[in-house]
Amino acid sequence: MEANGQPEDRAEQRGPAFCYRHPGRETGISCARCERPVCTDCMIPASVGFQCPECVKTGSGTGHAPGANQPRTIAGGSLASDPRLVTKVLLGINVAVFLAVLAAGNRLLDQLLLFGQAVTQPYGPLEGVAEGQWYRLLTSMFLHQEIWHIAMNMLGLWFLGPPLEQALGRVRFLGLYLLSGLGGGAITYLLAAPQQASLGASGAIFGLFGATAVLMRRLRYDMRPILILLAINLVFTFTWKSIAWEAHIGGLVTGILLAFALVHAPREHRKLVQYGAFAVLLAAVVLILALRTLQLT
Repeated sequence: MEANGQPEDRAEQRGPAFCYRHPGRETGISCARCERPVCTDCMIPASVGFQCPECVKTGSGTGHAPGANQPRTIAGGSLASDPRLVTKVLLGINVAVFLAVLAAGNRLLDQLLLFGQAVTQPYGPLEGVAEGQWYRLLTSMFLHQEIWHIAMNMLGLWFLGPPLEQALGRVRFLGLYLLSGLGGGAITYLLAAPQQASLGASGAIFGLFGATAVLMRRLRYDMRPILILLAINLVFTFTWKSIAWEAHIGGLVTGILLAFALVHAPREHRKLVQYGAFAVLLAAVVLILALRTLQLT
């Protein structure tokens, strides 16, 4: 909440914005493509946010960046005919892995879940992340053992995924999901007991929660629904037993930081800022893994 308050203070210091077509009309709405302020008479609903009449009519014009005639999302991604494709693929992978674990039993589960150090299982000693099996941070993201667990996570993915996929573009959305999950896994590896097993897509889902809040604030939408829903989930995080709160918080923080870079990157340096944010956060995950591994070995 405090971090969200700081940009508001800076916005107030800049003063109010006025419609570029009607200079006497104060507005809090900007065109999703050229980012010029537009009033309620000029704004035209688009797939994401609103656009000004010139962007809708010609896709070019005074003040538009080169290549603006190609439809882009607010984060610079390409508009897709199916804004749910990546969401459906991720949902399908989670369900497929769940069914595979049901069919194969605990042997497959033990090979994919996340834990820090080797433990003795019915099938013999297993190696953990500290022994070099870093892939467990990725595989555990798609792993669920209980029907209620996968049902809740997939409901969250289906609710949060399509709007974000539409707003960010497929590649950026997929990167957000995966990096949020890895961030949650890294914090779990860092803070949880070395032999504490962890699994589930919750870290990635909390990353989507954080990104949705950032996007809604960027588009000046009413944030109360997403903040209330996030607060309810955080209450469950810290009150229910057997929940890896480390993964939830790690995914949430990663999603917020990455989404802020994606939707607030200046147009002239958009790719540099966005790719840089991905690289920095991924490097942070690797650093956490390396430091924790040195501590455990």
